[in-house]
Amino acid sequence: MKLFEIIKKIISHPLLVSVIRPPAGSWSNFLFFWTKSIRTQFVTFINTSHFLTVAVFFSVITAIFFYTLGDPRLSTSNSAIAALPPDNSFVQQIPEKPIVNLLKIQGELKRGETLSSSFKRAGVSDEVRLEVIRNFKGLLDFRDLRPHDQFSVTIDDNGSLVECLYESDPLTVHAIERNDDGTYFAQKKAISLEVKTIKIAGTINSSLFAAFMPYNEDPKLLYSFADIFASKIDFNTETREGDSFELVFEKYFKNGEFVGYGNILVARFDSRENGLLEGVYYESDSQYGSYFDSNGHELGASFIKSPVPMGRISSRFSSRRLHPVLKTVRPHLGVDLAAPVGTPIMAAADGKVNYVGWKGGFGKQVILDHGSGYRTYYGHLSRFSKGLTAGARVRQKQIIGYVGSTGLSTGPHLDYRISHNNVFKNPFALKFKPRSVLAGNELKRFRLYAAGLSDLAQSLDDPKVILVKNILVTPETRISML
Repeated sequence: MKLFEIIKKIISHPLLVSVIRPPAGSWSNFLFFWTKSIRTQFVTFINTSHFLTVAVFFSVITAIFFYTLGDPRLSTSNSAIAALPPDNSFVQQIPEKPIVNLLKIQGELKRGETLSSSFKRAGVSDEVRLEVIRNFKGLLDFRDLRPHDQFSVTIDDNGSLVECLYESDPLTVHAIERNDDGTYFAQKKAISLEVKTIKIAGTINSSLFAAFMPYNEDPKLLYSFADIFASKIDFNTETREGDSFELVFEKYFKNGEFVGYGNILVARFDSRENGLLEGVYYESDSQYGSYFDSNGHELGASFIKSPVPMGRISSRFSSRRLHPVLKTVRPHLGVDLAAPVGTPIMAAADGKVNYVGWKGGFGKQVILDHGSGYRTYYGHLSRFSKGLTAGARVRQKQIIGYVGSTGLSTGPHLDYRISHNNVFKNPFALKFKPRSVLAGNELKRFRLYAAGLSDLAQSLDDPKVILVKNILVTPETRISML
């Protein structure tokens, strides 16, 4: 129906006619009649199709009115309308960026390669290679590059560098990125990690190593756990069936992949031989983080009990022993620790290298001088640690060599000895003082901290409870990993 016909129909409606042409008579009659007529015809009007007609009419008028207000072309003068551009000019014209085809070249350093030679092997152009070296200079130490370091180089369809990433390890990534003006910016990138705090516990039936196996954790975690109590217990000889262990530790994940262990926060070993041993990782004001017992005594003593934590005792300290090769009875003034060839050997305490080389029946041997009359002896090594020379300083637990079977030996093992004022002692019978003891306000802070970790350990008994957090590792906030 056309708009003109709709308007004509509304004007000629009886309701409007009754208002425009009232009946003759007195004013009061007029009002009475008019009110009654309005009421009667309004009811009739509502119940007929004319109501729909009026509704449609006013809807159309309203739409036209608001459309006129909102469209600038209808609210301007005729001269302005004439000057308006075509309709499509009201759509914002956003220039499209040209599509750039990117090529990513990935690779890793091989043994004996430099960054330049590795790039060349991977097919990176000389121009891009020089650009990378120029921008990494002063930021990346090219002398520290190692085999299996990974890199990726992204270039555009003009063969120009867009981005380069060099990853020395999961937490060490250097990057070169191209700015909009074509210049480059090089930096050591911050790394986002997910940290999960986990608890495992078990009981020993045969050995500590076997008790750890069901958890499918890296042996590195087991060795670190054993190392915490290295000055308190020898896990080669002093574990018993029924002994139990517990540890709460951190695992780091990058992009959903496991990249390493953080600190062991709480370690406990309930030993039938030595009683309950506890260690809480704590960073005191006076030193870097270490492990302390409930009384604030540092677990690390001046000497560790065994330089090969997971070795097996094949011969004990004795004044009379039948020598397995010479077949004569003679004193054995040390302890033999059987372990596979190549097993790392740690320095029992801080000290200085007194001797390194071949020494008769001991084969390849290292002798360390620790001061105060103490010396330790390490025999039958397969090889020495690189750079170990007489007079060099060593730290406790520093790797000084590797298990072997040189000299008079029937199999791979470490002959470990310790002397005090030139008198040999049983290494596993000596008692040493703790390195440090917390006291005063620091002891109070430690106990509050340890109580919080103890509560955390108990909450993790519920398998539904998992502690997860996210951290950002920046060049200024390097974290420690096992």
